[in-house]
Amino acid sequence: MPLETFHASDALSMGVELELQLVGDHDRDLASGAADLLELALRRAFPGDIKPEMTDSMIEVATGIHAGHDSLLTQLRTMRDALIDAAGRLNLSLCGGGTHPFQDWYERRIYAAPRFQQLSGLYGYLAKQFTVFGQHVHIGMPDADSALRVLHALNRYVPHFIALSASSPFSQGSDTHFDSSRLNSVFAFPLSGRAPFVLEWSRFEEYFEKMEDTGIVRSMKDFYWDIRPKPEYGTIELRVCDTPLTVERAAAIAVYLQALCRSILSGDEAPPLEDDYLVYTYNRFQACRFGLEGLIVHPRTHVAATLRDDIRATLERLAPHADALHGSAAFTSLRHMLDHGGNDATRLRAVHARTRNLLAVVDDAVAGFSE
Repeated sequence: MPLETFHASDALSMGVELELQLVGDHDRDLASGAADLLELALRRAFPGDIKPEMTDSMIEVATGIHAGHDSLLTQLRTMRDALIDAAGRLNLSLCGGGTHPFQDWYERRIYAAPRFQQLSGLYGYLAKQFTVFGQHVHIGMPDADSALRVLHALNRYVPHFIALSASSPFSQGSDTHFDSSRLNSVFAFPLSGRAPFVLEWSRFEEYFEKMEDTGIVRSMKDFYWDIRPKPEYGTIELRVCDTPLTVERAAAIAVYLQALCRSILSGDEAPPLEDDYLVYTYNRFQACRFGLEGLIVHPRTHVAATLRDDIRATLERLAPHADALHGSAAFTSLRHMLDHGGNDATRLRAVHARTRNLLAVVDDAVAGFSE
């Protein structure tokens, strides 16, 4: 089918999707409870959208459309409370985190939905290994060409979001020595990576038609890009974030993206160039591997800095945009994170260093979700 027409939306409106882990109260392993939880949660009017994901040990929830931080955070908290109540009746707990610390991928079951079954047939064991958990953020764009311009201008900042949200240091019972090991699973898919460098929607439509003619793709859902346009919503969608441990951090990260998009749309950022991507994969790896202590090489000046320092400087520069968006509280929380600790990967490693017990790591993630 042809690419859907880009439906312009309210510029800088935002919405958040969170993929969440279902863990058993008795053993803290992933639990096959998605169908039961969905049925129970939907008996009442769920305060958002809720749906299954690839395997039956995970769900995805999504907010509505928001203009600012306060209303977004309020809805995230309301959804969280409803989920905790429903899960408790099933002897389940929920948590964020980009990976479960010790689940075995081969024990997962593909959710009984046609799309997931089709993907399992196509991708084999990768589908079960895709039991990883991310935060996706949508930002409204005024038109299709602006969406592509903002998408590519954000390439410089993608490592920021990886480092800020990183919460997957453990996988399959081991410390991976990555702050975000989740993205290694995503990168295994053939249509992952970055979008092609085109800045006009007409050219993007031509690209999509060529890809569709190959039989490889049917819709935008088939692209697992770090950032992709969503024409049916009139948004761009950032997909690199691990699911944070708290909804407060999830909301703050969304506002950071919103402020960056405002800066780009206002003309404060240099127009994107293809050569900006020369350092993209290296910077992305540094963020995954080392988190806030990783290095980021500026695509134009080639000057290297730690991600912690680069994010701190960007927050300072974007402060007027945050104020205009009524997002200063979100920026304050991110500054506190940079100055007084670290990301969620640091938090989870500290629990393990203290307890030497991955069950305690899951306990801490569960506690974080209810904070």
